[in-house]
Amino acid sequence: MPDLKYKEITQKIIGAAMKVHTQLGNGFQEVIYQRALAIQIEEDGFGFVRECSMQIFYNNRNIGERRVDFFIEDKICVELKALQKLEPVHFAQARNYLEAFNVEVGLLINFGSLSLEFKRIDNLKYKQNNKTDNPLNP
Repeated sequence: MPDLKYKEITQKIIGAAMKVHTQLGNGFQEVIYQRALAIQIEEDGFGFVRECSMQIFYNNRNIGERRVDFFIEDKICVELKALQKLEPVHFAQARNYLEAFNVEVGLLINFGSLSLEFKRIDNLKYKQNNKTDNPLNP
């Protein structure tokens, strides 16, 4: 099995989400899980930005922005859901955000099912940026 980039960080984020899901269970709105996860990842010592606006570009032109639920340690995009079941469209959405923001690794986390669902998503179209790897600081 290949060594996954940022494996340790993503495992700790998933662990934080598991703590939240264990305590709250399923059935709340996404914003409740987002607030609880913010508390947990702060207590776990992560640097993060919550609901940060990230620019979307097409042919090097800004065409809008999207708020990502969490951008953790200037490396990982985390998209939260509170649905009974994740559908292929949710995976496609998360992958599209990674590509649009040029972020290498993301997590899709669903608090809405009986058991926490999570999926690591790697951006196969990631382009190394000479200035910075942080899409918030182009």
